Amino acid sequence: NQSMRAIIQRVLQGSVVLAETGETVSQIGRGLVVLVGLFQDDTAADAEFMVRKVLNTRFWPDEAGRAWSKSVVDMGFEILLVSQFTLCGSLKGNKPDFHSAMGGDLSKPMYEKFVADVAAAYSADKVKKGVFGANMHVGLINDGPVTLQMDSRKFSYDQDQPILAVASKIARKESMGKKKTSSSSSTPLSPSEGQE
Repeated sequence: NQSMRAIIQRVLQGSVVLAETGETVSQIGRGLVVLVGLFQDDTAADAEFMVRKVLNTRFWPDEAGRAWSKSVVDMGFEILLVSQFTLCGSLKGNKPDFHSAMGGDLSKPMYEKFVADVAAAYSADKVKKGVFGANMHVGLINDGPVTLQMDSRKFSYDQDQPILAVASKIARKESMGKKKTSSSSSTPLSPSEGQE
């Protein structure tokens, strides 16, 4: 299982230009450029989580200079949301594979609703978007740089956890076995034998 993924970048400016025509379809000043990837099993709950995180994560310092104190909403900055199915990719050898990505027939309405939900929770005139499925040139000036990857479900960060848990159990058993072996030794060492 995977979960909705976003790459969130703090920017001085951002824009989306259609590759075929050169038309600028969206642009923002200071704020966030958010690349959005939808996996096959993503649900409304994943999107709701991501709406909250995009709007509430504290990317900016406050007036006193304390880092990571103000969100995009606190600052009154803009947001540019761009769909990007390649965030759901993995490698098979050297070739990218995107079978985990949600199909366009489902992901387009989910992406459009995500954009609408962000706008409704914040301010429609401060939320811009790319063109779903289009070949786009996404431009930005990253401020920092500051970039965060967010996944809507915690388990997506812990895919190796079952393997690590098994390895940890084996290590504990081996350690306990060594302790039992050393404590059951019937011949105690003399002081001289115990020193190197």
